[in-house]
Amino acid sequence: MSNPVDPVALTADLVRCPSVTPEEGGALVLLDRVLSEAGFACTRVDRGGVSNLFARWGRQGANRSFGFNGHTDVVPVGNREDWTVDPFGAEIKDGWLYGRGATDMKSGVAAFAAAAIDFVRETPPDGAIILTITGDEEGDAVDGTTALLDWMKANNEAMTACLVGEPTCPNEMGEMMKIGRRGSLNAHFTVTGVQGHAAYPHRAKNPVAAMARLMDRISSTPLDEGSDHFDASTVAVVTIDTGNPATNVIPNTCRGTVNIRFNDLHSGASVTEHLQAEADRVAEEFGVRVALKVKISGESFLTPPGELSTLIAKAVTAETGGTPEMSTSGGTSDARFVKDHCPVVEFGLVGKTMHAVDERVSVEQIGQLKAIYRRILEGYFA
Repeated sequence: MSNPVDPVALTADLVRCPSVTPEEGGALVLLDRVLSEAGFACTRVDRGGVSNLFARWGRQGANRSFGFNGHTDVVPVGNREDWTVDPFGAEIKDGWLYGRGATDMKSGVAAFAAAAIDFVRETPPDGAIILTITGDEEGDAVDGTTALLDWMKANNEAMTACLVGEPTCPNEMGEMMKIGRRGSLNAHFTVTGVQGHAAYPHRAKNPVAAMARLMDRISSTPLDEGSDHFDASTVAVVTIDTGNPATNVIPNTCRGTVNIRFNDLHSGASVTEHLQAEADRVAEEFGVRVALKVKISGESFLTPPGELSTLIAKAVTAETGGTPEMSTSGGTSDARFVKDHCPVVEFGLVGKTMHAVDERVSVEQIGQLKAIYRRILEGYFA
C-alpha cells in the first residue's frame, strides 16, 4: 500500500508556485502530476487565458460522484518588504506554514486532493470522485469554475454533490460551514446636470446635490430585515466622484457606486429595478439625467439543510468535537456557480489571515481538514 499523501508537504509545494491571478505558476501542473499518478483522469480545461484542471477517479457517468471544488490562484502579495518571510517560500515556524495562498486556499486544495487519493487507494468507492480546480477565483471568475462546468456539461461529466474547500471558519477550526451565499452587485450611477458658476447656482443643475440625495435614499432605506437563513441585505456607498478640482465651478457630471449584498428575498433583477426607480425619482426631482449600469457578480442561493450538510457536520464533529454553524455570511465564492450544477456546501479552515501580509495556516489544522474530508468521502460512499 502506498504511503498516505502528506497534505502539509503538498500545501507547501503549492505555495511555492507563484500563481498570482491569472498566472498558473506551476500549481495546476503539480496537481495534474500528483493526481494522474494516483489514477485520476486529468484534463486541462483552459479558457480565455485562464488555467483550470478537471480530475476524475472512477467511471464516467457514475450514479454517485462526489466533487470537490477549489482554486490555486492567489491575490498579489502587496509590499514584499512588509512580509517577515518569503511570500512564496512556504516557511514553517512555530507550527504555522507561511505564504501567499496558505489559507486561501492552497491548504484546502491540498487537503481534499490528499484525502481523495488516500481514499481511492485504500477503499475504492462504487462511484466517482471529481476535483474541479480553477486558476481564476480571485479574478473576474469568468473563465474559471464556469469554464469547468461548461466543459463538464458538454462532455457528460457530473457531480451529484460538491464541497467547496474555501476557508469558512471565523476563529476556531470546525465552527462554521456555508450552506448559501448572499448575492452581490455593483451599481454605477452617472448623474449629468448643467455646469455653471458656483456663485450663480440657479443657472446650473448641480449633479453633486442630486447624487448626494440619491446615495442617501439608497443607503438609508433598508432593503429588508433578513430572512430565515440570511441576515438583512446591505448597501454600501463606495465612491462619489466628480473629478472637479475647482471650488467655484459646479461640475457637469458626478459618478457614484454602491455595492449591495442581497439575500434570498431578492434577485439581481429586482434590486436593479429598485435602484432604477430611485434614480428616476431623483432625476425628476433635480431636473438631471441619471444613468445606471449594474454588474451582478452572483445571485443569492441556499442549499437547504439536509443530507449533505448533515454529512459534513458529522465529519467535522468527529474530528473537532464541535458542531459547525450553518451560515450564509461572507462574500461570494465559486459555490455561486456550482449551485446550478448540484447541491453544494462550503467547508474549510480558519480564514483570519487570508489576503493578509504574512498569510499563514496552522500545520495541525491542515491535517485535521484532510481527516474531515476523508470522513466525508467515507460517509458519502458508505
